[in-house]
Amino acid sequence: MDPWFSDQDVLLCDLCETPVPPMYCDFCHIKLCKACVGEHLSDLSKEHKVVPYKQKGTTPKYPRCQTHVGKLCELHCKECDLPVCLLCLASNFHKGHNLLNLLEVNLSNQEAVEKDLDELLNSISPKYEEISAEIQREKTGLEKHYEKLTTVVIKQGEDWHREINIIVNKQKFEIDEMKTKHLAALNKQEKEITGIISEVKQCILDLKRILDSNCVSLTSAYKSRNVEFRCFPPKVSLPSFSPHQINTEQLHQMFGSLSALSITTDEHGYTMKTPEAEYCPPVKPLLDEPELITTIDTGYKYLYSVTCLSDEEIWTCGLDKIMKLYNLQGKLLKSIQTKSGNTPRDIEVTRSGYLIYTDPNTRTVDIVKNRQIQEVIRLQGWTPHYVCSISYGDFLVTMVSDDDKQSKVVRYSGSTETQTIQFDTEGKPLYSSHYLKYISENRNLDICVADNGAGAVVVVNQAGRLRFRYTGHPSNNKGSFFPLGITTDSQSQILTADCEYHCIHILDQDGQFLRYIDNCNCDLQFPWGLCVDTRDNIFVVELNSGKVKKIKYNHVNSDIQSFDQF
Repeated sequence: MDPWFSDQDVLLCDLCETPVPPMYCDFCHIKLCKACVGEHLSDLSKEHKVVPYKQKGTTPKYPRCQTHVGKLCELHCKECDLPVCLLCLASNFHKGHNLLNLLEVNLSNQEAVEKDLDELLNSISPKYEEISAEIQREKTGLEKHYEKLTTVVIKQGEDWHREINIIVNKQKFEIDEMKTKHLAALNKQEKEITGIISEVKQCILDLKRILDSNCVSLTSAYKSRNVEFRCFPPKVSLPSFSPHQINTEQLHQMFGSLSALSITTDEHGYTMKTPEAEYCPPVKPLLDEPELITTIDTGYKYLYSVTCLSDEEIWTCGLDKIMKLYNLQGKLLKSIQTKSGNTPRDIEVTRSGYLIYTDPNTRTVDIVKNRQIQEVIRLQGWTPHYVCSISYGDFLVTMVSDDDKQSKVVRYSGSTETQTIQFDTEGKPLYSSHYLKYISENRNLDICVADNGAGAVVVVNQAGRLRFRYTGHPSNNKGSFFPLGITTDSQSQILTADCEYHCIHILDQDGQFLRYIDNCNCDLQFPWGLCVDTRDNIFVVELNSGKVKKIKYNHVNSDIQSFDQF
């Protein structure tokens, strides 16, 4: 049965409509019964080639010679890149030229057409469809992204009073202007992509017709456009706003800056993504030698975590059901027992000043409000371990599956799960399955995880895409890298504790090693949990001693004031 017909169609002779005609004219493309073959061949105005119906389409269609009327070309002159007939050869015009069998040339051309068709169908066309869908997704989230930018700017303006209102209004205008330009750029790209998709689809149809026709002329005349289609469009990067602490003498410098709306070309193809925030705060040079400011003895046999309630007060937790609040003079101000009576794994102070903690035994994350403990989330199939409070009032939780084979980071807004970070763009796990994974959000909105099981600090951007892995300084001669506690400062520097070698690694926001804080200058012993205050002093938990050490590691401007002072 002819594949062009459905199973229900009955083949008829195109001349007399006799059912199931056994013959076919490959030149005229008509079905013939045996009685009509002679009548059809009697039409001498056309050339015919009648074959059994099952052999239809097998007759090569040679092109007519452009020089000699009525002659067909069965050869191809390689030097002239032209089909030629026998009379062309007799004219000696192609004498000494390399002549090829036209069918072999056609077969080679067909292979090129099939290769282009395969690329268009399986690579180029799906890529453009993916780009189009990505643009739609970005347009959907565009308003929310810019609303967040505006909200951050307005919040900064509320904290800074009248002298900063001019800057606030100026940057709100820039946001609106960039949003307009961004949307216009996306609309333009969308229109261009739609046009290209239409051209690709038409090209696919044309190539299919060439292959189906078995026409040498069409195949010879074919010119590939795949190189043109491989040039994917540039990317449009979202701008971002990064606030900074207030310094009245450096308002314009410290307020924060919007990253520029940029369009870049990716040679590997177009990928829409939320860019990392850009922030250039005043540089605080690292001290030549870090200084130990104070030591607080918490009384824990094993101490795990520390978090700042303010620059003068810290919450701690260890191998005990009690969480303790101390001032910098070592005085116990408050103690709270976990709801379940179990040891908490990790603690964190939220942006609103409440204490949250993880309880692996009950698989919950709980919050303490006015000494009342409320359950925020309860997991099934997963166990929460470490937590950090992040921008917009959300928090991040690291967790491990019950079979200890998977690990992931989950973003929550209240009790609602809003994002899961588990795999890279190739579908490979970002994190090891080991439970020890302290977590922190950087000021550029990167998510930083100290993955002890992998021996690496794993940093992804706000969208969950891998930025880099830090596996220790290659020239430190210390051996393996065992990161534990992790925190970030106002310079977007990343600090992580290495308990095995009694030191803290300081990295820049791109994962470049800057220096150590170690037991040589601060007598560190088994550093574990970390946090920083608003002046970028670091608090370090020592696992075995039960002590918290406050260390100064950079030059802090003495004129910088905290938000509470305004």
